Amino acid sequence: MTAPGAIVALSVRSLLNRRLTVGLTVFAIAISVMLVLGVEKVRNDAKLGFANTISGTDLIVGARSGTIQLLLYSVFRIGNATNNISWKSYQTIAGRPDVKWTVPISLGDSHRGYRVMGTTSDYFTHYRYARKLPLTFAAGKAFDDVFDAVLGAEAAATLGYAVGDKIVVAHGLGTGGFSDHDDKPFTVSGILARTGTPVDRTVHVSLSGIEAIHVDWKGGSRVPGMTVSADQVRDMDLTPRSITAFMVGLKSRLGAFRALRDINEFRGEPLLAILPGVALQELWNLMGTAEAALGVIALFVVAGGLIGMLTMLLAGLNERRREMAVLRAVGARPVHVFAMFVSEAALITFLGCLFGLGLLYLGVLAGQPIVEAEFGLHLPIDAPSVREWSILALVLGAGTAAGSLPAVLAYRNSVADGVTVRT
Repeated sequence: MTAPGAIVALSVRSLLNRRLTVGLTVFAIAISVMLVLGVEKVRNDAKLGFANTISGTDLIVGARSGTIQLLLYSVFRIGNATNNISWKSYQTIAGRPDVKWTVPISLGDSHRGYRVMGTTSDYFTHYRYARKLPLTFAAGKAFDDVFDAVLGAEAAATLGYAVGDKIVVAHGLGTGGFSDHDDKPFTVSGILARTGTPVDRTVHVSLSGIEAIHVDWKGGSRVPGMTVSADQVRDMDLTPRSITAFMVGLKSRLGAFRALRDINEFRGEPLLAILPGVALQELWNLMGTAEAALGVIALFVVAGGLIGMLTMLLAGLNERRREMAVLRAVGARPVHVFAMFVSEAALITFLGCLFGLGLLYLGVLAGQPIVEAEFGLHLPIDAPSVREWSILALVLGAGTAAGSLPAVLAYRNSVADGVTVRT
């Protein structure tokens, strides 16, 4: 009776004798563990996906405004720039000896609620996301004509477009824009593979295409009496006069801070250069309240499951008085009774953690395509992280500790009290 193995075996038999109640308790703890690990996984993967929105880009340059604002409109396509950058200033910085590549972008138009971004073919060569993954095409190819367009995966799927379809770009933002450039439609030349980033929600056209649809526009409206056809515009000089921002890749990252300082002190016009990684972390920190709220919710969920287990153990004390009395009568010491209750709590919690982990992976497996399609968030199926193992260890420890209260109450019952029938 004194061997730990005998106590555990006795605990197992006792739990099997109350299999229905124990099963429900294990299920409640499993649901709690699944939820807390699910919240942790979503939080980590969301943060990782957020940080991996753009990688491999050393600097982002725009008109002087704020770090977060520049990041939002250049990477997340949220908001607008305070000003544009002249093409001359862009060429000056692009010609620096420490610059390896640049990708200009021009924003301001939309198509059925999706942002239209003017850029060059270098965008598809140099843009990286996640762990420096390149953009790939699910269908078609990059634009090579003035009026070609490349759609992000979400934009193409939601709007039902395929390669070869015609689209009309609207001037301005919003679902309908302000006025359509219907005299110069674009042809879908390619559709990008899903990335889980704002790229999926972007319509990409060439910079020359952006200039082409605005040759007969001035001040945000069409010039009265002036009409330039799509065929006529092909013969015109479509070099942009200005752009919204541009991405920079340096020959050596060691010179990033020097280039940052030089661009921020650029005398040609007021510019702002930012480090994407630093700006992303700063933006994520602004959402720290939501992150903390998720942690608190997860804590209460687990606490609810453990309280349920504690309630079950306490509720069964009176029914088990005779069982405890028999054990005491055959030589079990109070410490053995205490150990049996604690081991029962540990076994219930362990099974709850085990089944909770299994439910988590089943949930991720089933919900992975839905979450990725609806929210652009990729939930990888991988081994639990160190933090997740730590959470499981804490839950197991808390569950085992919770069993000490009914254990104390149980071993205090005497043999005489156990065999006495209360009326």
